[in-house]
Amino acid sequence: MVRLPLTPAEVERGRRLGALLRRARGQRSMLDTALDAGVSPETLRKIESGRVATPAFPTIAAIADVLGLSLDEVWAEINKPDGETGHAGSGRNPRERLAS
Repeated sequence: MVRLPLTPAEVERGRRLGALLRRARGQRSMLDTALDAGVSPETLRKIESGRVATPAFPTIAAIADVLGLSLDEVWAEINKPDGETGHAGSGRNPRERLAS
């Protein structure tokens, strides 16, 4: 399977996702978080660093659950317009979906 290059918007969503997960994790160790979510620490590290900009939905759902984040919070954060702060919605069509 050939993967198309990521768009700038996908790269930005990945960066925002990583930042959100790092903030939510706080002082909790990456190892404990990853193991509790059932993913490898390397996978979590890559997501948090933005190297995996479009992780699989079950992976994000598991990590979000461990960190006490709702998927609505995750979606709002990664889709907010450039320059917007906080956890407000993006104003995008709710039918748009994050590619994985």
